[in-house]
Amino acid sequence: SEGGLYGDVIEEIDWSVGEILATLKKLGIDEDTLIVYTSDNGPWLSVAERGGSALPLRGGKFTTYEGGVREPTLMRWPGRIPAGTVCSEVAATIDLLPTFARLAGGKVPADRVIDGRDIWPLIAGEEGAKSPHQAFFYYRGDQLEAVRAGRWKYRSGGLDRASRKAGRKGRETALFDLHADKEESTNLIDKHPEVAERLKGLIADFDAERKANSRPAGKTAPSR
Repeated sequence: SEGGLYGDVIEEIDWSVGEILATLKKLGIDEDTLIVYTSDNGPWLSVAERGGSALPLRGGKFTTYEGGVREPTLMRWPGRIPAGTVCSEVAATIDLLPTFARLAGGKVPADRVIDGRDIWPLIAGEEGAKSPHQAFFYYRGDQLEAVRAGRWKYRSGGLDRASRKAGRKGRETALFDLHADKEESTNLIDKHPEVAERLKGLIADFDAERKANSRPAGKTAPSR
């Protein structure tokens, strides 16, 4: 393609999605199938134009700025999801498991901690539906660097690539108002220290809970 390797990948994905949709229709199950199209992280900025862009969001893959984790998601289910609806509530890929379980008539395991929540009310566009998460936590590897609660995001972690290229060093401790500043350009921690302290408390509590309930990848808790 004229877009180089990045353009090639986009065209391949576009073709693949088309093949999946065509096959579902051929099998006669396209109107009885929930299709979810999303991603697990933002652009890989270190490979320049081959990595994509998250603009106007700050940061990319391997960061806990919005550009590293906030992803668009498209869902399709004729007759179940109203066409053309848009949802801006906070949700995550961890919510897909309990949501799929509900839709299939099943239940999530009760012998271990499941962080995801059923988000079908959001997907279905139910009136007044809100995010089931009181807070959303951001990890870089196994390091808990940030939390969002409502409009506020508290972050204490490494700088993004653009900041490092501009000569900044070390870590950044900041409070952002994501409703007014999705670009995370204005640090409000000095203006709202009480909000920062409240969110720091959420991080401490969740980190303690995570450590108490964590298990190696692929392992499950023993039956009780």
